[in-house]
Amino acid sequence: MLAAPGPTAPLGDCIWKTHPQGGGARLLLEGQGYEVHEASYGSKIGEATDLFDWVPKFRGEMDSVLACAINDRVLPTGQHNQVVVFKSCFPNSAFAGEGNEPGNPGGPELTVANARATMIALREVLSRHPETLFVYVTAPPLARESQSEPVWKWLAKEILRKPHNHQQLLKSGPLARQFNDWVTDSNGWLKGYPYRNIVVFDYYDVLTGHGASNFSAYPTDNGSNSHPSREGNEKAAAELIPLLNRAVRRAGLSD
Repeated sequence: MLAAPGPTAPLGDCIWKTHPQGGGARLLLEGQGYEVHEASYGSKIGEATDLFDWVPKFRGEMDSVLACAINDRVLPTGQHNQVVVFKSCFPNSAFAGEGNEPGNPGGPELTVANARATMIALREVLSRHPETLFVYVTAPPLARESQSEPVWKWLAKEILRKPHNHQQLLKSGPLARQFNDWVTDSNGWLKGYPYRNIVVFDYYDVLTGHGASNFSAYPTDNGSNSHPSREGNEKAAAELIPLLNRAVRRAGLSD
């Protein structure tokens, strides 16, 4: 979403200046006066970004997050990031079931109950940094078309009576919607939260066509790859900017 659309041109490990599926958000942000710093796979901060990783990451590595320039390079002494935008990849929409409340914030099984528990724990961690605006970007939805399974795996699941890919996919979509609706609802994740330093950008909802389905409206590879297309990322980037501007003003970081 951050990369500009165009041929693949890396800025660092898994950080792209341009990419065929780029949404152009970096250029839009810079046009609004933001200075954009990034961390992705291949760096200490950018690794381990699944849903259950956020609590230990922000609890133990907040100084590194706030000092991040690009991947493991840090900002000059005295500078820090005032806004932290963070997201997980689409496997974090592959819910296994509803689970049992109150859930386990450490998972490891991706159930709705465990996901809610880790988000509640995350809220407490982020409340310790009211001077920083945190923007939680919901994980992208899964593509509706599941990738085919090798015959041996299909047979093994038959013998073990485990769900096949397409069966699990049909189950995961509504559960992902249920979780993300809770995250964004005024009576959900942030109900009663006393500060103005957390907001949610519902990337999941944008990429599902704002509720047209529970699956990606912008998949790639003929509908089987959950990585969003350029069109989906451009739509998301266009919606991210005004939300972020409102959140920055609300947090008192800008006039």
